[in-house]
Parts: sequence; structure tokens; C-alpha cells
Amino acid sequence: MADRGRPVLYTIPAHRAFADALAAGLLAQHGREDGGLALARGIILLPNNRAVRAVRDAFVRASGNGLLLPRLVPVGDIDLDETLGNALAPIGAEADIPSAIAPAERLMILTRLVREQRARAGERLEIGEAWRLATALALALDQLTVERKGPGDLKALQPDDQSAHWQKAFGEFEALADAWQRALAARGCIDMAERRNRLLDHVAARWREAPPGRFVVAAGIVTNAPAVAGLLRSVARLPRGMVVLPDLDLNLTSEQWEAIGPVKAPEPGAPLPPPAQESHPQFALKLLLERMDVHRDEVALWRWGSEHDARAARGKAISNALLPPLLTGIWPDVPAAQRSLKDVRAIEAANPAEEAQAIAIALREALEIDGRTAALVTPDRALATRVSAHLRRWGVEADDSAGRPLAQLAPGTLLLALAQAGAEQFAPIALLSLLKHPLVRAGETRLPWLEQVRGLDLALRGPRPPAGLAGIAALLEAPEGRNRELRNELRPWWREVAALLAPVEQAFAQDRPLPELFAALREVASVLTNERVWAGHQGHAAAQCLGEAEAAAVHGPPIADPPGFVGMLAQILAAQAVRPPQGGHPRLQILGLLEARLQQADLMILAGLNEGVWPGLPSPDPWLAPRIRRALGLPGLDYRIGLSAHDFANGLGAPQVILTRARRDASAPTVASRFWLRLKAMTGERWVQDSRLVALAQAIDRPDAPALAYAPPAPRPPAEARPTRIAVTDVDRLRADPYAFYASKVLRLSALDPVDADPGPAWRGTRAHDVLRRWMEEGSHYPAHLAALAREMIEEAQAHPLLKALWQPRLLAALDWVAAEVAAQRETGRNILFGETRGEIERSGVTLHGTPDRIDRLADGSIAIVDYKSGATATTNQVRAGYSLQLGLLGLIAQEGGFSAFVEKGTAVSAFEYWKLSKDARTGDFGFKRPMTDAKGAHKRIVTDEFLPLVAGFFDEAAALWLTGDEPFSARPHSDAPVFTDYDQLMRLDEWFGRGGRPGGAHG
Repeated sequence: MADRGRPVLYTIPAHRAFADALAAGLLAQHGREDGGLALARGIILLPNNRAVRAVRDAFVRASGNGLLLPRLVPVGDIDLDETLGNALAPIGAEADIPSAIAPAERLMILTRLVREQRARAGERLEIGEAWRLATALALALDQLTVERKGPGDLKALQPDDQSAHWQKAFGEFEALADAWQRALAARGCIDMAERRNRLLDHVAARWREAPPGRFVVAAGIVTNAPAVAGLLRSVARLPRGMVVLPDLDLNLTSEQWEAIGPVKAPEPGAPLPPPAQESHPQFALKLLLERMDVHRDEVALWRWGSEHDARAARGKAISNALLPPLLTGIWPDVPAAQRSLKDVRAIEAANPAEEAQAIAIALREALEIDGRTAALVTPDRALATRVSAHLRRWGVEADDSAGRPLAQLAPGTLLLALAQAGAEQFAPIALLSLLKHPLVRAGETRLPWLEQVRGLDLALRGPRPPAGLAGIAALLEAPEGRNRELRNELRPWWREVAALLAPVEQAFAQDRPLPELFAALREVASVLTNERVWAGHQGHAAAQCLGEAEAAAVHGPPIADPPGFVGMLAQILAAQAVRPPQGGHPRLQILGLLEARLQQADLMILAGLNEGVWPGLPSPDPWLAPRIRRALGLPGLDYRIGLSAHDFANGLGAPQVILTRARRDASAPTVASRFWLRLKAMTGERWVQDSRLVALAQAIDRPDAPALAYAPPAPRPPAEARPTRIAVTDVDRLRADPYAFYASKVLRLSALDPVDADPGPAWRGTRAHDVLRRWMEEGSHYPAHLAALAREMIEEAQAHPLLKALWQPRLLAALDWVAAEVAAQRETGRNILFGETRGEIERSGVTLHGTPDRIDRLADGSIAIVDYKSGATATTNQVRAGYSLQLGLLGLIAQEGGFSAFVEKGTAVSAFEYWKLSKDARTGDFGFKRPMTDAKGAHKRIVTDEFLPLVAGFFDEAAALWLTGDEPFSARPHSDAPVFTDYDQLMRLDEWFGRGGRPGGAHG
């Protein structure tokens, strides 16, 4: 062994730009040695490929001209799930290390093992949940491998003090770990983490025995896995080796350093020590030094820097701000200079939209200074996407280098939409989401395709049709219903679409082998998009991801349930990050926390500083209890918080720093990040809150004051455009909201039913009316026949079984009351005369028409108007105010001979009744009558003889104003009138309602 014994370690503090300082130091040491060839022969071990790019760029900046770079080798970071760089392969080529199992194959096998285990316990686990548990199982197995914990360590544990749940989970974990090792042995493979351990061990051993004849530097590595720590230990002791750590805090006193807590795992069977401060930013580095057998006092300060460094005082302030919790009591005694964060500003926005706009303005301002660089660092990918979109308004491209999950990109959303449509048997919403996807029929055929899809959208409005592609075909071929002409036009097109989607329907009709589901997705996605789904860097990523999953599916569960498959596919796609190709603005970056390591810009914006975002919420382990993880020496749930705290400290070291957060997110108020609160508490009155950028963000999209006051619309169409026919149901709308009547009858705009609508009160009322109509038409007024018709209607209705079960007893009870009431009235000489027949009269220069639910002949020869109601009924006060005139207008039509086939002109109308099909609050029974009039006006009802003249006067007034006159159709002229909301957006209600607007602002 030829090491020098004394380790050589340095640290570059947070206030220095790591990559630039490293490059400057290595150029100073080796740049002129052997004519520069010594630098080219050197080896620099870096944590990942992104660090390689950062250091390479730093060398180019520092050299000022061309040079031969040293060998930059990414050793791989277990947190980034990156394999070792190819540059290390020759070093360890002679090692007899088995190949690693493919990640997709591994997860498929683990999913099968989890599902089989639950099946033996009598639990049927859907494949999506099995995949989630398998992913967590793979992570736990990796952590055990990284920490060099084997089956013996598991068996040495006695989790008897755990709850029954955790004991059961631990037993299942042990069994699955054994089964996994047997599966690996059968394939002659090992885990990727195990292969990484062996390769690093081999390299470390080889260098100890035969040190390379060149300098070797391990820089920027914070991963404290035993294999990595062993390699760094060897590098630090090489004759020409050194380790350069990022931001090891040398400002902490010995007491403060020890307060971070113990880092060694307890011996098996030994009592657990007090928990360490894993959330502290220095915990990971302390554990790394412990495993390298190095004391913090042996680490020297790297003496080189660069022009991108901040003030040295910044490092001391960062150290004080992030002290362990029990030591923050010293803050009041810390000198002001050591708790000052000069050139650090804070932005507290109202919401994420305002935060993103303020950040974009700050980045754009930075570009105004020649040569200045700026970077946004945030774990919030939605915020990063917003900022990138805002920057495009100035023509600045700055894509999020952390990438976006494939599940959020066009190829991924198409695959998910296709799987979801198949799993839901092509329910309307899922089907339309698929057919409207931007990749479907992209290109020249896109516009004709969308025209047909929009027609299908109209045809699918209302309750859900029968399931499957055949159900859609049956809806389009039905002889009855709305949009008959449109449905006829759609039939040929739909037959072609159904043929395209048939493979997915067949594959997703029932539980199927997993490879068949993947194959159906791939085949139909290709046909629907003319292969465009696989084009571009996003499409290539989707093709690779789906191809690997399909190839590995033969090793997974033999049978998959379609709904669970959708959840599984979503997890597969969400785990695949797709990074944009190179080519953004050269001085601007948007980075995630991992991408930002070793990176620094002149302006660093640390954004999304809310609890749950930065730091993020810890992910619980479903297999190993926290106490068991501590006993095994595995990272606790707070370990990642410590890493994010270290990332935060590194970001604070830039020359100029902006911290941002939003006071609330899309759903609720937020809690400021613990890092934000620590800085604010430590700096006190020196905390700099920057309101200027927030003001600019608010002002940039604020419209100028309107030249005219807001006013409600009041169109005044010419006489020939005004309707000459009006239904009794439209008179209320005309009087209460003339603009709504104008939009409906003049513009002929009607509100659309929702797609896949739940059968609501209006739908139930219509169905109840249909049953009563058939009952009257068939002439059988027996209760049993009415109940039979109702049961037949409910059975044929396309509604959720739960809704049917809840509605049927209520409807039958109400209809039984109707039948009983009709039978009782027949004894008094009152009989049903007719119902559901249209009548009309000419009055006030227009045609008034309507269809009554029922008209009865009373014993004295007069008639009664009956209206069935399943919802709210009109009140006498509304009628007196000129609204809810339907009953009276039907009586007027009857009295003036509008139903001449049944009622003679001049026949007296002596009763106006609502027959309610809902529950009577007084008796609790379903079904009751509510008369609107009384011969003497008793119970505050309208006097019967005064009712028709009152209604006629209101109608004549409305007809004279809006139908035969030239009165404008004003929007919402009466605040006490019934509200019709279908046209609120068309009338731009929010622009004038409650702002002092007056009718007459917009004429048509």
C-alpha cells in the first residue's frame, strides 16, 4: 500500500462559486506542470453528469483560451439514480462483477412478488397499488444495500416493541427480501446499488495498492454511502490525491458541531442513542467524514476563489442561521455583522402567479447587465414552468433543466388518456379527452377531425350512454332524442373511429395479461397519431419508457386489472423525467435542487420557500417503521430535509440572492419555510423585504382605467328580429331578465348540458312527467299501473345504480299519492280532461303557446290547471310582482279557446294547483297539493277571479314593451327578480354588476 497516511481534504465555503473556485485552484496547481499535460492527465471525480458540465464550463471560463481538460468522471449519485460514468469502466474492467438487473424488469418482478404475497394472505391487490408498494420496496432494498445491511442484520432485529401493523409489515418485508434474492440468483444478476458498491470498492482497493501516477481529485461529493466514503478515503490518502468538499461549515464551534448529534449506527441489540439532527445541513457531511475516518479539524479551507464569489461574511451568517435548534438562543448575542445578509432580499407574494411574475421580472432585469448570469432554483416544478412561460413574453427561452415528468408531457398524457378511456369503457369524458388530445390526427387532417369530435361532444351532452364503443354507436343511431341530424352525420365517422379504438376496448374489457395491455396502447397510440407520439425528444423518451415496460411486463404479474393498470402506467410515466434539449439563454438557468448543486450564478433566486415545498414533505416508508430504520442505520425521514437545507445554504452563497414565497397556494394559506423563518428571525431588523418587484408584477398586467363607465348590455334589435311567438315558460325570463330572453330567442343561444352529466333534479322531473304522461295517455288510472310504468322507466334509465336505488322509493311513494288523489277526486266528480297537449292564442300582437301537465274538469263544469313539480314552486308574492306566471298563462290560453279540442272558449278556470312530488315538511309524506288561488283569498292566496286579469296585464305589458315595442333587452334590470344564470358570461356580468352600472351601455 502506497498511500501517504495523512488525508488531504479541503472545503470550498458556500460564499464561493464551487466550480469556478475548483477550476481556478487546479489550474494554479497543475496548469503549467509538464506544459499543461499534467492537468490533462488528471482525474476529477464528480457526483454526476450535471456537475461534470458545470466544472467543464468553469475550466473554459478560467482558462480564457483552449486547454486540455482533465478526465471528468461522474461517480454516480444514488439520489439521482445515475449509473457510474463510462470513464470508470476501464479502471474496474478486470473486476469480476455481475451485471445489474434492468430497473424496469426489477420493478416488474417486485410487483409480482408483492401481489403474490398479498394473494396468499387472501387480499386482492390492484396492480397500481402493487406497483406503488414495489417501488417503495425497491427503495428500501437499495438503502439497505447502500448501507451494507444484509439479511443477517434484518434477522438480528426483534421488532416486538412495534405495533401489530409494523410487525406484520416487517415480516412481509423479510419474506419479500428473501424472495428477491432468490430471483436475482436465478438470473445471475445483482442490484444496481450492489454493483455500484462492488465497483467503487474495487477502484478504491486498486488505487490503494497501485496509486495512479497522476493527480486525483474527488470534488463536490456529499453522498455518504459507505462505498463512496471508502473511495473518498482512499483518494484523500493517495500521494497526489485530495478531496474537496462543498460547504463544510468550519465556522461552527466544537459544541455546535457535536450538537448535530451522533452519526454512527448502533450495534445490533444495543440501545438506540438520542436521535441526531438529520435535518441539519451539515449532518450528511459529518456522517461522510466519520466514515472516511477524518476529523473536521483535518479539513483545510480552499484558498482559491473567483469573481463570482460573495462576501466572506455571508458564510458566517449562513452558519448562524442554520444552527441546531437548541443553540439558536445565541442569536441575540451574535454581532450584527455576523447575522447580516447583505445583498439578500426577500419577496413575499400573494399567490404563486404573482410570485412567478416577480421572479420573471427579476431574471429579465439581470439580463440587462452585460455578462451577468442569473439562475432560478426551486423544487416547485409548476412554479418553474410558470416563470419559463412569463420569460417568453420578452423572447427569452429558459427551459426548466430539471425536466418535467413524462406523465405531464404530450406523449405521456396521450398514453394515459388512451388507457383511461379503455378502463372506463369509453365513458364520454374520457373518450373526448382522448379524441381532443393535440397529438391525435395532428397535421393536415387535424381540423376536419376536430369538427367531428366537436359534433360528438354535442351528441354526448347529458346523461351517460351505454358503456363501450357500441354504446356510443347506439346513441348515434337512436331514432329519438336531440341533435338527430348531427347524429346522422356522425355515424360514418364514428364507425371508423370505433375500428381504430377496438384493440384497446378488447384488451381492457376484462383482466388481461400485462403485455397485451402495453401492446394495445402502443398499437392504437401509433395509429391515432400517425406515429407522431414517438417523435421529438419527448416522443423518444415515451417510446423508450413504454418499450422497456412492455419488454419487462412478461416478468410482472401474469394478469392485470385495467383500472389498476392506469394507476401503474401513471406512476411509470411520472417517474421518467424528460429534460429539454440544450439551447436556452446562455446566461439564464432554471434549476431543480439536484441540478443546482455545485452551480452558482451572479443572481440566485431561491423560490418556493414554503413548508412542504422547500423543504418537501418526507415520504413515509410503508415497509420499515422509523424505529427499525434507526436501528438499521438507514436514513431517517428527516435526512432529505438536511440535504435540502444544504442546497439552500449553497444557494445563499451567491453574490446577489432573492428569496421568494407565496402566502397562499391554489387551495389554502401556506406556512413559510423553516429556512425563511430562521433567516428572518436571525436578521431581525436587517431583514430586507423587496416590495418593488411585487409592485412591478402587479402592475405589468394591470389594465388601464376604462374610458367609459361599466354598463350592463341593453341590445335593441329591430322589430323584424323580435320574436312573434313566446312560450308560457319564457314569459318569466322576459320580464325578469330581458337580456337572457334576447340571448335565448333572438340570438338562439342555448345552454349546453354537461358531458356525462349526473341525472339531476331537471332530469328526474322530466322522467317523472314522462311516466305521468304515459299513464294519462293509456287511460288506466290505477295506482298499480302507474307504479309499473315508473319501475320500467327507472330500469331503462342510463343512471348510476345508487341514484336509482335512492330515487325509486321516493318516486313510487309520490306517484302512489298522485294515483290515490286522482281516484279520490274522481269520487267528487273531478276527472282528468287531458294533459301534455299544446295550445296557443293570439294576444297583444304575438302568439302565446304552452303545454300543461294536466287539465281537469271539475264537477261544476269549470276546469283546473295542474302542474307537477319535483322542485321549488312559485309563491304568491312572486306572482303579484309579475313573475312565475306559467299557471296563469295556461289558464288564459284555456279560457280564450287555445285548447278548443278539449275546452270551449270562455270556460271558467277556477283552480290553479301545484302537485308536489317531493316530501311534505309537515307530514313527512311524499306528495301534496299547493293551490295558488282561493275564492276569497284565504291563506294569503290570490283571489281566484283576480288571478287571470292580473296575469293577463303582466303579459300584455311585457309583449308591448319587448315584443311589439322597441324597448331594449336590458340585463338584470330588477334586483328582486328571479335570476337566470345561463348567460352571465355573455352579458359580462362581473364587469358591471355591483359597480354602479346602468342599462344602456351596449346596444345591438
